Amino acid sequence: MADPIRALSLWARLVIGFRSSGRHRARTALSAAGRSSLRPTPAPVPAPSPAQPPAPRSPYGLDVPLNGDESALVRPYLVAYDQRQERARQRQRRLLMVLAADFGIDLDTRDLHGLGVA
Repeated sequence: MADPIRALSLWARLVIGFRSSGRHRARTALSAAGRSSLRPTPAPVPAPSPAQPPAPRSPYGLDVPLNGDESALVRPYLVAYDQRQERARQRQRRLLMVLAADFGIDLDTRDLHGLGVA
């Protein structure tokens, strides 16, 4: 026996009495005379489709130059990174101002106005 699974399923259907379902089962219930009287239903008529939008055109074929202000040239994650860096620098400047004004601590290591030169 070449296909034991198919033979086992056939034996189970015969012993248990499973009937096939769906379209094949409905055909077996019809008589031969009933089959000849059935006629296929006509295909439904498709509804008229709405007006299609014009096909997209390539901007490279246009004579008008593209407006650079309308296109985003910078990725949003780069802008967010720059904003985080600027906020960090601003917080650092504010901390230095508070330490210098309230506690007299100057954390600036630069020599201003040539005081450390002489």
